[in-house]
Amino acid sequence: MAREALADAGLALSDVDGIFSCTGGTLMHSVELAEYLGIQPRWTDSTNTGGSAFEVHVEHAAAAIHAGLCDVALVVYAGLPRSSRGGIGALVTGPRAEWELPYGILLPTGAYALAASRHMAQYGTRAEHLAQIAVSTREWAARNPRARLQKPLTLDEAMSSPVIASPLRKIDCCLVTDGAGAIVMTSAERARDLRRPPIYVLGAATSHSHSSIMQMPDLTETCGVESGSRAFAMAGVQPADVDVAELYDSFTITVLLALEDLGFCKKGEGGEFVASGALDPGGALPAQTSGGGLCYTHPGMFGIFLLVEAVRQLRGECGPRQVEGARVAVAHGCGGVLSATSTVVLGTGETL
Repeated sequence: MAREALADAGLALSDVDGIFSCTGGTLMHSVELAEYLGIQPRWTDSTNTGGSAFEVHVEHAAAAIHAGLCDVALVVYAGLPRSSRGGIGALVTGPRAEWELPYGILLPTGAYALAASRHMAQYGTRAEHLAQIAVSTREWAARNPRARLQKPLTLDEAMSSPVIASPLRKIDCCLVTDGAGAIVMTSAERARDLRRPPIYVLGAATSHSHSSIMQMPDLTETCGVESGSRAFAMAGVQPADVDVAELYDSFTITVLLALEDLGFCKKGEGGEFVASGALDPGGALPAQTSGGGLCYTHPGMFGIFLLVEAVRQLRGECGPRQVEGARVAVAHGCGGVLSATSTVVLGTGETL
């Protein structure tokens, strides 16, 4: 995967002097990856914020390149949770093992179910609203030949899905698959002379508010409010300027909260927003255009795939799922149990 990404850019391993990688476990962090690839980098980063880690890596790589600390950054992720039957061990350590598991919280699903229940109680959000996110995402997956789930899904079928942790049903939960992704970053000046049209990082920001769900300040609001507002301000754009949104969809409630927290709709109005078909092909805000973690793939941490799909959309490479005229895209990662968000705003050369 790393070699394919470099070849796509017209670069080789010998050009890479910045390595960014992490996993949910202990394997293939940046040091091991560099050894495997035969690279001795000037910059290395294994920051792990869960699903948002690779958006964080983009932010860090952009800063390192701007500061002259590296020239070509390679960001890589690979996970084999399906093959290895990996479970949720990373989420059941420390305080969680003492204060959450004994009370029957299934992690991570139970934590997200708490957020969904609170949003429903506070704002009148319904299970049908969350199910609609799954239905809309499946519409995009049907246009992606590499998506694991491609069969069209009706709202009635979604509502008949078995409950996993009330109010979340099976269709509200992400896949467990194997997968890998990689991206290459360099300076704007160097990128202009490479093989593929460059896509520019217009803005990026990160924030995290808690580790355990019991410490989340407000179950209906994530720190995407912070990361999103700073990323948009840096990019000089507004949510209304976004043509395609790649939002982390570990669960449907993750998407609904991101829509509100990033300003695509007002707090408490996410349910009606998705019910309008806004996330569908041809909708007001095309989102999860690859089929997302709900339908395409989810090998433990999905953030790298948000970036890959955003770049492909801005390059116009997505075939049947292409969002016509896409010039600004957002990749918004969310890691842990709604714990850590990182927002990256990307644009074509026309946006500069």
